Amino acid sequence: MKYRAVTLESFGYQLAPVVVSTSDLEARLEPLYRQLRIAPGQLQAMTGIRERRWWEPGYPLSQGAIAAARKALAASAVPVDQIGALIYAGVCREQFEPATACRVAHGLGIGGQAAVFDISNACLGVLNGMLDLANRIELGQIRAGMVVSCESAREINEIMIERMLKERRMEHFASSLATLTGGSGAVAVLLTDGSFSGAQRRKLLGGVCLSAPEHHQFCLWGMAPDGRGGYQQVMSTDGVNVMNHGVELGKRTWNAFLPHLGWSAEQVDQVICHQVGSAHQNAILKTLGISADQDFTTYEYLGNMGTVSLPLTAALAAERDILLTGDRVALLGIGSGLNCLMLGVEW
Repeated sequence: MKYRAVTLESFGYQLAPVVVSTSDLEARLEPLYRQLRIAPGQLQAMTGIRERRWWEPGYPLSQGAIAAARKALAASAVPVDQIGALIYAGVCREQFEPATACRVAHGLGIGGQAAVFDISNACLGVLNGMLDLANRIELGQIRAGMVVSCESAREINEIMIERMLKERRMEHFASSLATLTGGSGAVAVLLTDGSFSGAQRRKLLGGVCLSAPEHHQFCLWGMAPDGRGGYQQVMSTDGVNVMNHGVELGKRTWNAFLPHLGWSAEQVDQVICHQVGSAHQNAILKTLGISADQDFTTYEYLGNMGTVSLPLTAALAAERDILLTGDRVALLGIGSGLNCLMLGVEW
């Protein structure tokens, strides 16, 4: 995939208001820790996550996505009636149908001939949405499009903490550990053909995606019978296999990505990775030969926000002048399934 006419016009994001520290979660799990003889502080030691944020109970996902989208529009010169496609790409959705994108579009005043729909691909959703919009722009079908997402970790954390306290088994705790890294937030990315203003904008140059679907069983989030005739959300993660096979897939993708864009590893100025935790960060950077100084992270205080993590981290890096004009920036995404997608941007 290569692009000549696609610009990352602007970003918008919304941070969830409720700060939840790792020590807060461990305090709730104290009976489990005591029975399994787990010392307090282990969760932060294993993940590097000090805190994460949650929405207030019952907060609508569309509301977070709308707030982020309005910020992206305000940071651009793009009129809302010029948005030719709106994609909602979160793992979390408000209902099976209609598409959550419909409620977001209504809140923004987008309609008419605009394409409005949801897509889903675990933590890669927003990056996949960016590619869909980039293809439409490159083909001249639209001048501007937006991908939005809002993720919520509160509900699944509440469910899994209750189950961990009920099960009190090390095996169940280990498979539920990744749930406790989850954070909440919303993001919007506005892509255009660069024709809306004379300002220098970030150019999406292209990317590479590879998949290893034989590993689809290692990270699961869905519905299961609750034993009372109903259904309840459950999440389980084989953290060791997700990391090992994910890093291997990441290496293969990186080795294809660099020559595809005509870059050498030394020419990459900054990388923005999906935010999982310290173990994953250390493993992928070491495997790809990337210095920690080239990688801006947010997992320490925002946790893993799924589809929101990578683009929101990029937005924060730009705000803090970590990403500078002219930088060659690699967006390194990976999602359960397993799928890996790497995009190159000239900032």
